[in-house]
Amino acid sequence: MMGAPKATLGYESRTAAISALRADGLSTAVIADRIGIEAKTVTALEASAARAKRPSQLPITVPSLGRSVLVPFQDYAALRPHAARRAVTVDQLIRDIIEIIARDDMVDAVLDDGATS
Repeated sequence: MMGAPKATLGYESRTAAISALRADGLSTAVIADRIGIEAKTVTALEASAARAKRPSQLPITVPSLGRSVLVPFQDYAALRPHAARRAVTVDQLIRDIIEIIARDDMVDAVLDDGATS
């Protein structure tokens, strides 16, 4: 649980003071010294403030979010020239391939492993 903001150097909180001092170009060590805290606390407060500004992540149950799949490095590398020819990233190429195979019911044709439906 976070504590209440601690007014610091005329700012509403230590984080606000750190942000203002950083904007003035001061180093982490100088900021820590001015505020009277450890340098690692300055870094932690900055990281916390950055996290608070980021949009929240959608829950994993959202269908449009998708899933992660590990692709062996050599397979990923083999797809680079195909992605380059299409001016897309390898990740986008993989998504496009999977989408087309699933949408057009081409799994059996692509795998050709005898396990037809």
